[in-house]
Amino acid sequence: MKLRAGERAEPEINLTSLIDVVLLLLVFFMLTTSFVRESELAIRLPEASSTSPPEAEESELEITVTSKGAYLVNRRALIDNDPETLQAAIRKLMPDLVADRATISADAEASHQSVVTAMDVVGKLGFVEISIATVTASGQDE
Repeated sequence: MKLRAGERAEPEINLTSLIDVVLLLLVFFMLTTSFVRESELAIRLPEASSTSPPEAEESELEITVTSKGAYLVNRRALIDNDPETLQAAIRKLMPDLVADRATISADAEASHQSVVTAMDVVGKLGFVEISIATVTASGQDE
């Protein structure tokens, strides 16, 4: 008995289903991608210059943070470093303040937390313009 091998059909690759799957994946990823722009925070950084700064008005709030974290409000020391004490001192001065502007100047050795606490207290009290004082380096040539 002689069995003959039948004619072999050439294998054929059907790409139609593959193209359909790729297009469906493309549509899926296009629909599920979020095109929402992440929120941004605009910050105006202070600039130091060699000119002398204008004298602060007496009606403007000035907070100084010492190297040990103590607060001075308009050059008057507070009894302790609590945010509540700082807030009470600022509230006491608020009727005399004309502008809703505050300047925070901190020692180079002051902790970052002390400065942020001062900014937080001032912001909660409604001050909308908060400036951070800078000092020009001695020996800076311009």
